[in-house]
Amino acid sequence: MTDRIEIQGLRVVGHHGVFDHEKRDGQPFVVDVVLEADLSRPAVTDELGDTIDYGTLAQRIADEVRATRFDLIERLAGHLLDVAMSDPMVVAAEVRVAKPEAPVTEEFGEVAVRLRRERP
Repeated sequence: MTDRIEIQGLRVVGHHGVFDHEKRDGQPFVVDVVLEADLSRPAVTDELGDTIDYGTLAQRIADEVRATRFDLIERLAGHLLDVAMSDPMVVAAEVRVAKPEAPVTEEFGEVAVRLRRERP
């Protein structure tokens, strides 16, 4: 499948992490989502009902980052991947969750986890 919808750089404050201060104070998370689906129909019809509403999905992803609490970003990424795969049009999805302010003592850009799933 080569048709894709991508949401990149969705920045949301969440309360995920192993340490108490992460859970209490929160920190930014940056989420990228790639959906693979057959987009040939909406490419012709120009109808929102024939495609995946990326605005609604972005809001759902942001709401889940805010509402849930996980120790590991691996678990957060898995949860967000389940949200992305909940639309029956999606045949495969990839979610990347970055934690740019992770509690790492060395200088770094960000820590991230990337998960991908396909329907059987």
